[in-house]
Amino acid sequence: MDKEIIKTVISEVVGKITKEGKNKIMNSGYDIPIGVSNRHLHVSMEDLETLFGKGYELTVMKDLSQPGQYAANEVVTLIGPKGTKEKVRILGPVRKVTQVEVSLTDSFALGVPGVVKESGDIESTPGIVISGPKGVVKLDKGAIVAKRHIHMKLADAQKYGVSDKQTVAAEIDGPRKLIFDNVVVRVSEDFKLDFHIDTDEANAAAAANGTFAKLIK
Repeated sequence: MDKEIIKTVISEVVGKITKEGKNKIMNSGYDIPIGVSNRHLHVSMEDLETLFGKGYELTVMKDLSQPGQYAANEVVTLIGPKGTKEKVRILGPVRKVTQVEVSLTDSFALGVPGVVKESGDIESTPGIVISGPKGVVKLDKGAIVAKRHIHMKLADAQKYGVSDKQTVAAEIDGPRKLIFDNVVVRVSEDFKLDFHIDTDEANAAAAANGTFAKLIK
């Protein structure tokens, strides 16, 4: 059989299996994509210039699941009282305020309190030192363990019967099946449906990017 015909047949079969698998997932109620967040930070323009030099601009490595968000090529070192974490990636675009997001495991290694907060809420959070190739930023606050959350558009919120800032539960199936409580719903037309958890949570549930969760009210 011609090699091109074989490749076409294989592609069609794989596509059919993938589609059937996705349909099975959707019909089971596990229809919310999971996004696993490794340690990272968002930076202000002022802090970006301190770290990388005057007039510096972030460069895109790859786009993320949320529209307009991307992983930058730029990385820094986080320095805490007990340890450091190197090659921590910056996510773009720049924000008004710098925020560092780590897991509880990271916070232990760094020696900073693991304060669970919604992204953007940095009041009463510990500071941390950020080292870049051109300078150092010393934050008085801004290091958080991000509260798990689900991004949704309004149509998604209507489908699931939930509203912005509502707290729900989400179930992840598999060999380490878990139900996560205290999941915050965040609704905006700028968002794409996504259940965000950190690496600690993902490891506990044996979950990975591309797997799915089920919303439980």
